[in-house]
Parts: sequence; structure tokens; C-alpha cells
Amino acid sequence: MKIAVVAPSCTLKPEAAEAVAAIARARGDVDLAIHPQCFLSDGHFAGHDEARLMALREVMADESIDAVWFARGGYGSNRIAEAAAAELPAAAKRKTYLGYSDAGFLLAAFDKAGLMVAHGPMVQDVVREGGEAAVHRALDWLVNRDEGALDAGVRFGQRTMAFNLTVLSNLLGTAIEPDFSGADLLIEDVAEHEYRIDRAMFHVTGSPAIRRIASLRMGRMSEIPENDPVFGSDAESIVREWCGRSGIVFGGIADIGHDAANRIVPFDLARN
Repeated sequence: MKIAVVAPSCTLKPEAAEAVAAIARARGDVDLAIHPQCFLSDGHFAGHDEARLMALREVMADESIDAVWFARGGYGSNRIAEAAAAELPAAAKRKTYLGYSDAGFLLAAFDKAGLMVAHGPMVQDVVREGGEAAVHRALDWLVNRDEGALDAGVRFGQRTMAFNLTVLSNLLGTAIEPDFSGADLLIEDVAEHEYRIDRAMFHVTGSPAIRRIASLRMGRMSEIPENDPVFGSDAESIVREWCGRSGIVFGGIADIGHDAANRIVPFDLARN
């Protein structure tokens, strides 16, 4: 299987690329093609918008590539997401697209365009503690469709969507907002104060589009900074409260987050 790696947000660290390339070679079941664009640098970004978009569109159109794996998050994919999902070549529709965090903007745009997408580990995750397992989990899904790599709540016949909470809040109401109707929605976040989680939940659960979901499950809200004064509610209490206020079913805990334990969530298991 041939998997292309592109960086629609921030620059991929060379040591991460080398480590994942070594894992792929040792596995022997994947041809990993890391696009040179991954190592570009233009201020915050892995190359300017045009360079990132061109690299992504190039691998989307390449008939020899079976899947597109996003290198890392950070910030920037929103700047190219709408254009990336426009006038899709036929080859783009036969691939799976995998990533999370800032790549959620692309997951949303591509899902709306009818492409096969999944929320899950990225190349840069190899540098996390336990990151090699995360890389194998991603490749096990992309190459073998190993259901052991999935969040336990994912099931055939039920649409499931997963996003970083801050990304989700920012994409609502934009041209790349997908159809959430009837979906189990999973959220996670990292390094956000509890008041920011509260504010994002106010916005997300107030959206008419989100109020059409079947349920909302909460992944890990990690590395929450201390607030002064103490906010008074923890992350789970905040999520439960806003679900209750808006009439959204709180479906429990999900096994996703900004860590090496991050499980994979295909948006439509039957289609993937």
C-alpha cells in the first residue's frame, strides 16, 4: 500500500519523519512517500498557503497513492481546506485521509465532499511517549482496516465524527461545515483553560447543526492550565452541563486525545 504524507499546517520535524519511515520499512506492508513540502518553513507554516495546497492536491490526484496521512497539526489547514475540497479529481475519491487536531478542518471539508476520512494519529506523534504504538495503530488501520485500532464506540451503521473541540467550534457556520445529522460526535482538546472549554461548549452546543447529532462523547481534555481564580467545574462537568442545557445526549467517554493512546475514528465505518 502506498501512503503519502503531506503537512497542511506546520512543518514536520525531520527526526519524526525518519523514525516513521524506519517503522514503515520494518513493517514491509507500506510504501511511505513523505512529500518534500513537509519540511518547508514559511513563518508558522510548512510553506505558504499555495505550497501546502499544491502538495495536498498533488497527492490527492495521484492514482498510485492509496491514502493520505497528515504529518502533524498546529495551525493552518483551515486556510486551504475549502480549496482542497473543490473540484475533486476522481483519484481523490478512492483514498482515505487520516489526521486530527488542526487537520480536523480538512476532515470536515473532505467529509462534506464525500471523501473517506478518519480522526487518528499522525506522523509527528511518533515523538510522544509511546508514539511508536500510535504510528502502528494508524498504519494498522490504513493498511489492514484493523478494527482493534478503533475507538470502542465506533460501529457499523452508525456515523461517528471526531474533532478537537476548539477546531470544531471554529469551523461551525463556515463553508466547510459538514452534515452532523444523526452522528455520534466525539470531542477532545489540549492545553485549554476550563473557561475556554466552557466557552467552546456554549458555541458548539448552541449550533442548530450540532443539535441534530445522536449523542456527544468526550475524549481526553489534557494539559489543562491552572486558572486563577479556580474556575469551579472540571472538563467533564462542563461538557455534561452544556449537553444538558441544549438537549444533547451525553454519550459518555471516548478514547481519543492529544496523546499516543489516541484511537481511530472513521467518520463512516461502512464507507471506509
